[in-house]
Amino acid sequence: MGSKNKLKRFKENETFGNVFQPTREELVNHEFLMQGNWNATYFKNDNPLVLELGCGKGEYSVALAKKYPKKNFIGIDIKGARFWRGAKTAVEEGLNNVAFLRTQIELIDFAFAEKEVDEIWITFPDPQIKYKRTKHRMTNSDFLKRYKLILKSDGVVNLKTDSEFMHGYTLGLLHGEGHEVLYSNHNVYKQEGSPEEVTSIQTFYESQYLEQNKAITYIRFKIK
Repeated sequence: MGSKNKLKRFKENETFGNVFQPTREELVNHEFLMQGNWNATYFKNDNPLVLELGCGKGEYSVALAKKYPKKNFIGIDIKGARFWRGAKTAVEEGLNNVAFLRTQIELIDFAFAEKEVDEIWITFPDPQIKYKRTKHRMTNSDFLKRYKLILKSDGVVNLKTDSEFMHGYTLGLLHGEGHEVLYSNHNVYKQEGSPEEVTSIQTFYESQYLEQNKAITYIRFKIK
């Protein structure tokens, strides 16, 4: 994507009422007014609040919002030029139950209040296979602690990935730390009885993986 195109998208994001772009300082200094107020201020209802972390183009968040009109969705990514597509689609289609937040996942507990979130989706994250990159792996212990803070006591996390490594790493960590694995599957499209919300929504890349016969893995868990 050319820098001209990126700038155009950044500018357009600023005009969308469904896009929030707090600075790091605003978040860290607790000046971000949406923290603790997403449902009251933006969605204006008390429906369950669901996050998609590392939402990319926002297609999964938008698809979930269409499928579950009685839930509120927020796609989160640091790359605003990417989720511009999802934000624009939501505006064009009048989807009022989905928003987008531009921030780093490391700052998630500054963007949401304690026990504000009902559910988290992590879809096709970078597995960060090199050992030195484990601190960026989105299901490591530090991230799980942050998620626990913002999740309600019965809140759940969903991990959908094409990386067998990421699946195995996460499963091992969850068992090792005593978290509750509710469902785990090495190949959701080949297994009968896979959760429908997992198989009925596909990202662009996911459909490409499936064409290449790549297995898509899935874990649903609670952080203890």
